[in-house]
Amino acid sequence: MPDTAVVLPEVSASALTPKAVYNGGYANATEICVRVANGGAGQAGLIGNWADAYIQYRVSQGSQPFLVAWYLGDTTESLAFLAEGEVDIAVTYNKAAEDQAMRSKSAIRREYAFRDHFLLAGPTSDPAGLDNITDNEDRVLLMFNQIVSMGNKDILTPPTDRSAVRFLSRYDKSATNIKESQIFCEIGQVPWAYAYSKWYHQYPRFPLEALSAASLLAEYTLSDHGIWLSSPANVKSNMKIYAIGLDSDSDADETNPDILLNPAHILLGARADEKFKEECQHFMDWVVSPDGGQKVIREFKKEGEVLYSEAPKAAQRKIQQRQK
Repeated sequence: MPDTAVVLPEVSASALTPKAVYNGGYANATEICVRVANGGAGQAGLIGNWADAYIQYRVSQGSQPFLVAWYLGDTTESLAFLAEGEVDIAVTYNKAAEDQAMRSKSAIRREYAFRDHFLLAGPTSDPAGLDNITDNEDRVLLMFNQIVSMGNKDILTPPTDRSAVRFLSRYDKSATNIKESQIFCEIGQVPWAYAYSKWYHQYPRFPLEALSAASLLAEYTLSDHGIWLSSPANVKSNMKIYAIGLDSDSDADETNPDILLNPAHILLGARADEKFKEECQHFMDWVVSPDGGQKVIREFKKEGEVLYSEAPKAAQRKIQQRQK
């Protein structure tokens, strides 16, 4: 597919500047009809692929060509953009925050879009000894506890035969930062509290930049599979994945997902542009359709590997039944 991203911020009613604007291959398109906020999946290229495929689908159904704009923002920022009417749609990764958006009525619709997967990555030298942890049930919690234990130990007695254990946090209210904080709290640790733990490196950047810094500095970090596959080889060559989230169709009800599963939901804002709200509803319908957005998910690859998993079949069935 040719490069269909154009920079046309002047056609948007939003005060924000889009990171990219997609035309589906129709150079004569001039009007932004759908404004989508998202972080990692946009950086990985999924939002652009969705946009182009959706525009092409709508044109095949008789619509005139139009534009879809992507606005870069983490989960907290994207939901704030949605609440203010700066964007029409947000693709986010935190159920509690999404539920609050629905309760406050800043969002009027929420659907399961796809599954990303958090991963714990770190230096190949593994100074914390995470490879020695074999317990399957609580493995991730044990790994984080080991990072805390070894990090504290290395502050007291700096090692001379290996690199010190450090953990890089995006510390930016992103879904990744929230998930990492939940895990630390679950093991009874708050390394960001005053006086914050010296092994806890606060690095508020977007995911690609954060993973690159962790690689350069030989630090452990929480990232996600899409960002890992989207990162250059020189970043990944210094790192190893120690744990990654797993899919299960039982996570459709969102009650007991894998601790490192990273479900993405798509939300429609109450303050979506009235002129294009119907188009935004069509986009929501298309994203959850097995032959629409879910097909794009199944076929979206980096380096020959599929980045994301489609929404659980049970969740797709619920949506289809509701739409009948």
